[in-house]
Amino acid sequence: MTAEETRALLAIALMAAYADGRKAEAEREEVRRVTESLGVQAGELNLPALHQEVLLKRIDIAAAAAALPSAELRQLAFELAVGVCDADRLRNEVETKFLADLGAALKLEAPQMAEPAAVADALVTLPLPEAAAAAGTAPAGPGPVVASTAAEGAELDRMILNASILNGALELLPQSMASMAIVPLQMRLVYRIGKAHGYELDRGHIKDLLAAMGVGLTGQYLEDIGRKLIGGLFGKVAGRMAGGLARGATGVAFSFATTYALGKVAVRYYAGGRTMSTQMLKDAFGAMVQEARGLQGRYQPQIEQQARTIDVNRIVQMVRSS
Repeated sequence: MTAEETRALLAIALMAAYADGRKAEAEREEVRRVTESLGVQAGELNLPALHQEVLLKRIDIAAAAAALPSAELRQLAFELAVGVCDADRLRNEVETKFLADLGAALKLEAPQMAEPAAVADALVTLPLPEAAAAAGTAPAGPGPVVASTAAEGAELDRMILNASILNGALELLPQSMASMAIVPLQMRLVYRIGKAHGYELDRGHIKDLLAAMGVGLTGQYLEDIGRKLIGGLFGKVAGRMAGGLARGATGVAFSFATTYALGKVAVRYYAGGRTMSTQMLKDAFGAMVQEARGLQGRYQPQIEQQARTIDVNRIVQMVRSS
Protein backbone atom coordinates (compact mmCIF):
# COMPACT_ATOMS: atom_id res chain seq x y z
CA MET A 1 0.00 0.00 0.00
CA THR A 2 1.40 3.38 -0.98
CA ALA A 3 1.55 6.41 1.31
CA GLU A 4 -1.08 8.13 -0.85
CA GLU A 5 -3.44 5.17 -0.51
CA THR A 6 -2.92 5.07 3.25
CA ARG A 7 -3.55 8.81 3.40
CA ALA A 8 -6.81 8.42 1.47
CA LEU A 9 -8.02 5.63 3.75
CA LEU A 10 -7.31 7.66 6.87
CA ALA A 11 -8.96 10.71 5.31
CA ILE A 12 -12.14 8.68 4.76
CA ALA A 13 -11.99 7.41 8.34
CA LEU A 14 -11.70 10.97 9.64
CA MET A 15 -14.57 12.10 7.39
CA ALA A 16 -16.66 9.36 8.94
CA ALA A 17 -15.78 10.63 12.43
CA TYR A 18 -17.11 14.07 11.52
CA ALA A 19 -20.00 12.89 9.33
CA ASP A 20 -22.69 13.63 11.91
CA GLY A 21 -21.79 17.32 11.78
CA ARG A 22 -20.96 17.58 15.46
CA LYS A 23 -17.90 19.74 16.01
CA ALA A 24 -17.67 19.51 19.77
CA GLU A 25 -14.30 20.50 21.15
CA ALA A 26 -14.01 17.13 22.90
CA GLU A 27 -14.44 15.34 19.56
CA ARG A 28 -11.88 17.60 17.88
CA GLU A 29 -9.39 17.01 20.65
CA GLU A 30 -9.89 13.26 20.54
CA VAL A 31 -9.27 13.00 16.80
CA ARG A 32 -6.38 15.46 17.05
CA ARG A 33 -4.77 13.28 19.70
CA VAL A 34 -5.21 10.21 17.54
CA THR A 35 -3.76 11.75 14.41
CA GLU A 36 -0.84 13.32 16.24
CA SER A 37 0.03 10.07 17.95
CA LEU A 38 -0.13 8.27 14.63
CA GLY A 39 2.01 10.96 13.03
CA VAL A 40 4.84 10.17 15.40
CA GLN A 41 4.64 6.52 14.43
CA ALA A 42 4.07 7.02 10.74
CA GLY A 43 6.97 9.33 9.91
CA GLU A 44 6.11 9.69 6.24
CA LEU A 45 2.59 11.03 6.70
CA ASN A 46 1.72 14.41 8.16
CA LEU A 47 -1.43 13.30 9.90
CA PRO A 48 -2.08 16.48 11.90
CA ALA A 49 -2.16 18.31 8.56
CA LEU A 50 -4.49 15.67 7.12
CA HIS A 51 -6.77 16.13 10.08
CA GLN A 52 -6.96 19.87 9.40
CA GLU A 53 -7.65 19.31 5.70
CA VAL A 54 -10.54 16.99 6.52
CA LEU A 55 -11.88 19.28 9.22
CA LEU A 56 -11.80 22.26 6.84
CA LYS A 57 -13.32 20.14 4.03
CA ARG A 58 -10.39 20.61 1.68
CA ILE A 59 -10.64 16.90 0.86
CA ASP A 60 -13.93 15.43 -0.34
CA ILE A 61 -15.18 11.88 -0.70
CA ALA A 62 -14.67 11.83 -4.46
CA ALA A 63 -11.02 12.85 -4.23
CA ALA A 64 -10.26 10.32 -1.50
CA ALA A 65 -12.07 7.54 -3.37
CA ALA A 66 -10.18 8.34 -6.57
CA ALA A 67 -6.89 7.67 -4.76
CA LEU A 68 -7.91 4.06 -4.14
CA PRO A 69 -7.40 2.16 -7.40
CA SER A 70 -8.14 -1.42 -6.38
CA ALA A 71 -11.45 -3.03 -5.48
CA GLU A 72 -9.91 -4.39 -2.27
CA LEU A 73 -8.85 -0.96 -1.06
CA ARG A 74 -12.24 0.54 -1.88
CA GLN A 75 -13.97 -2.21 0.08
CA LEU A 76 -11.58 -1.68 2.98
CA ALA A 77 -12.28 2.06 2.97
CA PHE A 78 -16.00 1.46 3.26
CA GLU A 79 -15.60 -1.06 6.09
CA LEU A 80 -13.35 1.35 8.02
CA ALA A 81 -15.90 4.14 7.64
CA VAL A 82 -18.71 1.90 8.89
CA GLY A 83 -16.60 0.98 11.91
CA VAL A 84 -15.93 4.62 12.77
CA CYS A 85 -19.58 5.65 12.39
CA ASP A 86 -20.71 2.80 14.64
CA ALA A 87 -17.84 2.95 17.14
CA ASP A 88 -19.71 4.90 19.80
CA ARG A 89 -23.33 4.10 18.92
CA LEU A 90 -25.57 2.99 16.09
CA ARG A 91 -25.15 5.48 13.27
CA ASN A 92 -27.72 8.19 12.73
CA GLU A 93 -29.43 9.35 9.52
CA VAL A 94 -26.65 11.79 8.62
CA GLU A 95 -23.98 9.10 9.01
CA THR A 96 -26.09 6.66 7.01
CA LYS A 97 -26.28 9.17 4.15
CA PHE A 98 -22.53 9.70 4.36
CA LEU A 99 -21.96 5.96 3.99
CA ALA A 100 -24.35 5.79 1.04
CA ASP A 101 -22.50 8.64 -0.69
CA LEU A 102 -19.18 7.00 0.12
CA GLY A 103 -20.32 3.67 -1.30
CA ALA A 104 -21.37 5.40 -4.52
CA ALA A 105 -18.04 7.24 -4.79
CA LEU A 106 -16.19 3.97 -4.22
CA LYS A 107 -18.36 2.28 -6.90
CA LEU A 108 -19.47 -0.48 -4.55
CA GLU A 109 -22.45 -2.72 -5.18
CA ALA A 110 -25.25 -3.06 -2.64
CA PRO A 111 -24.04 -6.43 -1.21
CA GLN A 112 -20.57 -4.98 -0.67
CA MET A 113 -22.08 -2.28 1.51
CA ALA A 114 -24.78 -4.31 3.22
CA GLU A 115 -22.58 -7.03 4.72
CA PRO A 116 -20.14 -4.86 6.73
CA ALA A 117 -23.01 -2.61 7.79
CA ALA A 118 -24.96 -5.61 9.08
CA VAL A 119 -21.95 -6.89 11.04
CA ALA A 120 -21.33 -3.47 12.60
CA ASP A 121 -25.01 -3.00 13.46
CA ALA A 122 -25.18 -6.42 15.08
CA LEU A 123 -22.12 -5.72 17.22
CA VAL A 124 -23.11 -2.26 18.37
CA THR A 125 -26.69 -3.25 19.21
CA LEU A 126 -25.96 -6.54 20.99
CA PRO A 127 -27.81 -6.56 24.31
CA LEU A 128 -25.72 -6.63 27.43
CA PRO A 129 -25.82 -10.05 29.08
CA GLU A 130 -28.67 -10.59 31.50
CA ALA A 131 -27.06 -13.40 33.45
CA ALA A 132 -24.93 -12.66 36.49
CA ALA A 133 -21.19 -12.49 35.95
CA ALA A 134 -19.04 -15.55 36.35
CA ALA A 135 -17.87 -14.24 39.73
CA GLY A 136 -21.15 -15.30 41.26
CA THR A 137 -24.78 -14.31 41.49
CA ALA A 138 -25.08 -10.58 41.95
CA PRO A 139 -27.85 -9.25 44.18
CA ALA A 140 -30.63 -7.12 42.77
CA GLY A 141 -29.78 -4.24 45.08
CA PRO A 142 -27.68 -1.19 44.14
CA GLY A 143 -24.36 -2.47 45.61
CA PRO A 144 -21.52 -2.18 46.26
CA VAL A 145 -20.78 -5.85 46.79
CA VAL A 146 -17.17 -6.88 47.20
CA ALA A 147 -16.23 -10.37 46.01
CA SER A 148 -16.84 -12.43 49.12
CA THR A 149 -14.23 -15.09 48.51
CA ALA A 150 -10.77 -15.31 47.08
CA ALA A 151 -12.19 -17.65 44.44
CA GLU A 152 -14.61 -14.98 43.21
CA GLY A 153 -11.83 -12.41 43.02
CA ALA A 154 -9.66 -14.86 41.10
CA GLU A 155 -12.51 -15.54 38.68
CA LEU A 156 -12.80 -11.81 37.95
CA ASP A 157 -9.06 -11.70 37.33
CA ARG A 158 -9.33 -14.62 34.90
CA MET A 159 -12.23 -12.96 33.10
CA ILE A 160 -10.21 -9.75 32.65
CA LEU A 161 -7.15 -11.61 31.43
CA ASN A 162 -9.14 -13.75 28.98
CA ALA A 163 -10.85 -10.66 27.54
CA SER A 164 -7.47 -8.95 27.18
CA ILE A 165 -5.97 -11.93 25.35
CA LEU A 166 -8.98 -12.15 23.03
CA ASN A 167 -8.86 -8.45 22.14
CA GLY A 168 -5.12 -8.68 21.56
CA ALA A 169 -5.78 -11.60 19.20
CA LEU A 170 -8.37 -9.61 17.25
CA GLU A 171 -5.65 -7.06 16.48
CA LEU A 172 -3.71 -9.73 14.60
CA LEU A 173 -6.47 -10.60 12.18
CA PRO A 174 -6.19 -9.16 8.67
CA GLN A 175 -9.94 -8.61 8.32
CA SER A 176 -10.83 -5.00 9.04
CA MET A 177 -14.16 -5.78 10.70
CA ALA A 178 -12.44 -7.85 13.38
CA SER A 179 -11.60 -4.64 15.23
CA MET A 180 -15.31 -3.84 15.49
CA ALA A 181 -15.60 -6.54 18.15
CA ILE A 182 -13.05 -4.99 20.51
CA VAL A 183 -15.16 -2.13 21.86
CA PRO A 184 -18.31 -4.27 22.47
CA LEU A 185 -16.17 -6.85 24.26
CA GLN A 186 -14.67 -4.15 26.48
CA MET A 187 -18.12 -2.77 27.28
CA ARG A 188 -19.42 -6.21 28.14
CA LEU A 189 -16.43 -6.84 30.38
CA VAL A 190 -17.19 -3.67 32.34
CA TYR A 191 -20.85 -4.67 32.51
CA ARG A 192 -20.00 -8.07 33.99
CA ILE A 193 -17.65 -6.54 36.55
CA GLY A 194 -20.34 -4.08 37.64
CA LYS A 195 -22.87 -6.90 37.81
CA ALA A 196 -20.54 -8.92 40.01
CA HIS A 197 -20.48 -6.01 42.47
CA GLY A 198 -24.23 -5.52 42.52
CA TYR A 199 -24.70 -2.82 39.88
CA GLU A 200 -27.11 -3.05 36.94
CA LEU A 201 -25.48 -1.00 34.19
CA ASP A 202 -26.71 0.29 30.86
CA ARG A 203 -24.71 1.27 27.79
CA GLY A 204 -24.85 4.96 28.62
CA HIS A 205 -23.27 4.47 32.01
CA ILE A 206 -20.54 2.23 30.61
CA LYS A 207 -19.69 4.72 27.86
CA ASP A 208 -19.55 7.52 30.41
CA LEU A 209 -17.23 5.47 32.61
CA LEU A 210 -14.89 4.70 29.71
CA ALA A 211 -14.90 8.39 28.75
CA ALA A 212 -14.07 9.35 32.34
CA MET A 213 -11.03 7.09 32.15
CA GLY A 214 -10.00 8.86 28.94
CA VAL A 215 -11.02 6.10 26.54
CA GLY A 216 -13.05 7.61 23.68
CA LEU A 217 -14.76 4.90 21.62
CA THR A 218 -14.50 6.61 18.24
CA GLY A 219 -10.95 7.69 18.95
CA GLN A 220 -9.99 4.21 20.09
CA TYR A 221 -11.30 2.70 16.86
CA LEU A 222 -9.58 5.35 14.74
CA GLU A 223 -6.31 4.82 16.54
CA ASP A 224 -6.60 1.07 16.03
CA ILE A 225 -7.22 1.22 12.29
CA GLY A 226 -4.57 3.90 11.86
CA ARG A 227 -1.96 1.72 13.50
CA LYS A 228 -2.92 -1.22 11.31
CA LEU A 229 -2.81 0.75 8.10
CA ILE A 230 0.43 2.56 8.80
CA GLY A 231 2.05 -0.47 10.38
CA GLY A 232 1.48 -2.44 7.24
CA LEU A 233 -0.99 -5.06 8.46
CA PHE A 234 -3.09 -4.28 5.40
CA GLY A 235 -0.05 -4.09 3.14
CA LYS A 236 -1.72 -6.61 0.89
CA VAL A 237 -5.20 -5.81 2.24
CA ALA A 238 -6.04 -9.48 2.74
CA GLY A 239 -2.66 -10.24 4.27
CA ARG A 240 -1.76 -13.63 5.63
CA MET A 241 -1.76 -14.38 9.34
CA ALA A 242 2.04 -14.65 9.41
CA GLY A 243 2.32 -11.06 8.26
CA GLY A 244 -0.16 -9.95 10.87
CA LEU A 245 1.76 -11.72 13.61
CA ALA A 246 4.98 -10.13 12.48
CA ARG A 247 3.64 -6.58 12.23
CA GLY A 248 0.82 -6.33 14.76
CA ALA A 249 2.81 -5.97 17.97
CA THR A 250 1.85 -2.35 18.61
CA GLY A 251 -1.86 -2.99 18.16
CA VAL A 252 -1.77 -6.12 20.29
CA ALA A 253 -0.07 -4.27 23.12
CA PHE A 254 -2.61 -1.44 22.86
CA SER A 255 -5.75 -3.59 22.93
CA PHE A 256 -4.39 -6.03 25.51
CA ALA A 257 -3.31 -3.18 27.79
CA THR A 258 -6.44 -1.05 27.47
CA THR A 259 -8.75 -4.03 28.04
CA TYR A 260 -6.73 -5.19 31.05
CA ALA A 261 -6.62 -1.68 32.51
CA LEU A 262 -10.35 -1.11 31.96
CA GLY A 263 -11.13 -4.33 33.78
CA LYS A 264 -8.83 -3.71 36.71
CA VAL A 265 -9.94 -0.12 37.23
CA ALA A 266 -13.59 -1.14 36.91
CA VAL A 267 -13.09 -3.65 39.74
CA ARG A 268 -11.68 -0.89 41.96
CA TYR A 269 -14.43 1.52 40.95
CA TYR A 270 -17.39 -0.74 41.63
CA ALA A 271 -15.89 -2.45 44.67
CA GLY A 272 -15.39 1.00 46.18
CA GLY A 273 -18.96 2.09 45.62
CA ARG A 274 -18.30 4.25 42.52
CA THR A 275 -16.65 7.00 44.57
CA MET A 276 -13.57 7.57 42.38
CA SER A 277 -13.41 11.01 40.77
CA THR A 278 -12.77 11.51 37.05
CA GLN A 279 -9.16 12.43 37.74
CA MET A 280 -8.70 9.39 39.95
CA LEU A 281 -10.13 7.18 37.20
CA LYS A 282 -7.81 8.67 34.58
CA ASP A 283 -4.77 8.35 36.83
CA ALA A 284 -5.60 4.77 37.76
CA PHE A 285 -6.25 3.82 34.15
CA GLY A 286 -3.00 5.38 32.96
CA ALA A 287 -0.97 3.60 35.62
CA MET A 288 -2.67 0.29 34.92
CA VAL A 289 -2.06 0.58 31.17
CA GLN A 290 1.65 0.85 31.86
CA GLU A 291 1.53 -2.18 34.14
CA ALA A 292 -0.43 -4.14 31.51
CA ARG A 293 2.11 -3.31 28.79
CA GLY A 294 4.70 -5.04 30.92
CA LEU A 295 2.49 -8.13 31.20
CA GLN A 296 1.56 -8.43 27.54
CA GLY A 297 4.76 -10.15 26.44
CA ARG A 298 4.14 -12.96 28.92
CA TYR A 299 0.85 -13.80 27.22
CA GLN A 300 1.96 -13.31 23.60
CA PRO A 301 1.92 -17.07 22.84
CA GLN A 302 -1.69 -17.35 24.04
CA ILE A 303 -2.64 -14.26 22.00
CA GLU A 304 -1.12 -15.70 18.83
CA GLN A 305 -2.75 -19.07 19.40
CA GLN A 306 -6.12 -17.41 19.92
CA ALA A 307 -5.68 -15.43 16.70
CA ARG A 308 -5.09 -18.63 14.74
CA THR A 309 -8.34 -20.15 15.95
CA ILE A 310 -10.76 -17.22 15.59
CA ASP A 311 -13.31 -17.62 12.80
CA VAL A 312 -13.98 -14.06 11.67
CA ASN A 313 -17.31 -15.10 10.16
CA ARG A 314 -18.46 -15.85 13.70
CA ILE A 315 -17.38 -12.60 15.36
CA VAL A 316 -20.96 -11.58 16.16
CA GLN A 317 -21.67 -14.97 17.73
CA MET A 318 -18.41 -14.70 19.68
CA VAL A 319 -19.38 -11.34 21.15
CA ARG A 320 -22.92 -12.50 21.87
CA SER A 321 -21.68 -15.50 23.84
CA SER A 322 -18.95 -13.63 25.73
